[in-house]
Amino acid sequence: MRLKPILIGAAALTASFVAGSFIYDALTPRPANVTPPPLAPLPALPTARTSTIVVPVAIPLTVIRDLAERTAPRNFAGKAANPVPQLLQDADIAWTATRGVITASGTQSQLGLAAPISGTLAVKGALSGNAKTAVNDALGKLLGSKAAEQIGVNIKSFNANADINGTIAMAARPALTPNWRVEPNLSAQVALNDNSVAVSGLRVNVPAQVKPMIDKAVNEQLAQLQQRIRNDSGLERNARQEWSKLCRSIPLQGIAVQGLWLELRPTKALAAQPKVENGALVLTMGIETETRVTAAQTKPECPFPANLNFVPADQNGVHISVPIDTPFTEIDRMLEAQLANKTFPEDGSGAVEMTVKRANVTASGERLLISLQVKAREKASWFGLGGDATVFIWGKPLLDAKQQTLRLGDLEVAVESEAAFGLLGGAARAALPLVQQALADKAVLDLKPFATNLQRRLGAMIADYHLNEEGIRVASDIESLRLTGLAFDAKTLRVTAAAEGFLNVTLTALPKL
Repeated sequence: MRLKPILIGAAALTASFVAGSFIYDALTPRPANVTPPPLAPLPALPTARTSTIVVPVAIPLTVIRDLAERTAPRNFAGKAANPVPQLLQDADIAWTATRGVITASGTQSQLGLAAPISGTLAVKGALSGNAKTAVNDALGKLLGSKAAEQIGVNIKSFNANADINGTIAMAARPALTPNWRVEPNLSAQVALNDNSVAVSGLRVNVPAQVKPMIDKAVNEQLAQLQQRIRNDSGLERNARQEWSKLCRSIPLQGIAVQGLWLELRPTKALAAQPKVENGALVLTMGIETETRVTAAQTKPECPFPANLNFVPADQNGVHISVPIDTPFTEIDRMLEAQLANKTFPEDGSGAVEMTVKRANVTASGERLLISLQVKAREKASWFGLGGDATVFIWGKPLLDAKQQTLRLGDLEVAVESEAAFGLLGGAARAALPLVQQALADKAVLDLKPFATNLQRRLGAMIADYHLNEEGIRVASDIESLRLTGLAFDAKTLRVTAAAEGFLNVTLTALPKL
């Protein structure tokens, strides 16, 4: 064996390998040191949205009538002063009255209650000496002194009765005060039929004798009732209980992003002044609350407000605004699930194939910057040259409220991507439209499961008010949920959902005052 030819051949082979390596290295596209596009700064998203729940509480006039029927006194009695002491002595003028069935009525801001009253006025006593002398003098002038002496007047006592008939009417203009109290604004009026009773020829007017006494009795009771209503803290106590129920987090399960909670934090108490409509006294109460979606259950602090904020009575209903926040890290994950390890063109045609390795989304101004780490390889030559590169594509998030989806649109390649492919530039650029189309077709976030679950959860939340308590009837529903807004900051993309519904309460019984 000749050693020299073997060494020469080995040296030549080594030199060829080294030269080939240098040539391949020279020809292989290198990832260009591409500077990402500059990003426009963004302000942080507000931490929460504002929602309102305003509930009309209807108290049928029949319920108010029944309460008044149970609590209002049925019988009145008293004594009147002697209207003619110079003529009547030892007069005993007593009256008794009984009220009938109460009726209730109302118009706009006034509530009215009325009831008939009936009774008896009894007058007992005797004519005074002056009255006897006056009668004898009159008889003497008329018949002569002898005839008057023969007839004489000697009425020792009398007993006369007369009927009392009339009505008692009470009016109320209830008004809420800022400090959680009710100002009833009560007034009453007593009307009696005009009749009189004859007492030994004297006419005693019934209304004049009885009405002041009935007025006094009614007004005394009305003043006591008015003061009890003013001092009653029942409205505030009940509001505090409902306030604490609403201050909580509600689990939102079964959505695209798992383990989220809806936090409700009431901040204001709302109310409208009472009004009478459709046969009921309507008291409108509600709250203004901050709502936000959190990744874990929270325990919000919700101090009870000292004062009510008044709103128009027609602003009732359930209006809940829910921010659906998705971190961009989660969007990265979902985008990679759609694109990672996908090769374009997918049918294998074309001079260059491009495989997506990673995807990343960054916010900038009104657009999103999608950064794709790709591996490109040319297929036209037997060298199979290839390399890694980072491609930057601008796009805008587009919300389709009707289809309840979020997708990328207005896609365009950033100019900074031009230098990303080195020797493969032209062929690689030909494959980029396919990547863009894949982003448009596959980078879609379906929000229907979230919206459906959110509507169901909110419906369940207000259904908690379907209390089985005696005297309360509740009707509620979340009738619709729409996706109404889209916003983002440097870390989070937010879709806002607006839920609309109603919560109506009817009191079928009232506690005794």
